[in-house]
Amino acid sequence: MFKINVSRVKTLCWPLVLVTVMLLSTVTLAQQNNADVAQPAANEQTLAEQLQQLKKEVIALNRDLFVLEEDLLFPSSTQLVVYLSMDVGHYFNLDSVELKLDDVSVTHYLYTEKQQAALVKGGVQKLHLANLAQGEHVLTAFFLGKGPHDREYKRANSFTFTKSADAKMLELRIVDSTASQQPEFKVIEL
Repeated sequence: MFKINVSRVKTLCWPLVLVTVMLLSTVTLAQQNNADVAQPAANEQTLAEQLQQLKKEVIALNRDLFVLEEDLLFPSSTQLVVYLSMDVGHYFNLDSVELKLDDVSVTHYLYTEKQQAALVKGGVQKLHLANLAQGEHVLTAFFLGKGPHDREYKRANSFTFTKSADAKMLELRIVDSTASQQPEFKVIEL
């Protein structure tokens, strides 16, 4: 019969036991990782949704703070807003606008080709926002650009208005006149 040498079996089995324990621990870790991966994926998804919701709330809060800041800095009782718009743009390519309020220069703006194109397509620019005391005031706008036949063109338009307790909004309009084939510069109270 066979004689079993226990010490020899222990010596030979020890690596086998070690490999088996390592395999079992690897399988157990893999199962735990699969469970952990599924759970964090759900947690990451809810975390991403929470971050997106938080981002929306921060943007809304920033917008509200901007409106409050504008109301505090420019209360409606003293507020003056000047807008600029263009129509068609066949007879005038706008290069710059300068605004003077009561003979004091308050705004000077240079336009790029993209900004000109946006205005011609119907865009409206908020050109100036300021506090203004009640009473009579004079707004003068200087328009520089290229007129018909690519000639340098400089026009000024003055407008006298009365500021009351309410906010005052004015629009500078550059309109093509097909009858005279010249641009017209108008100031309109909104």
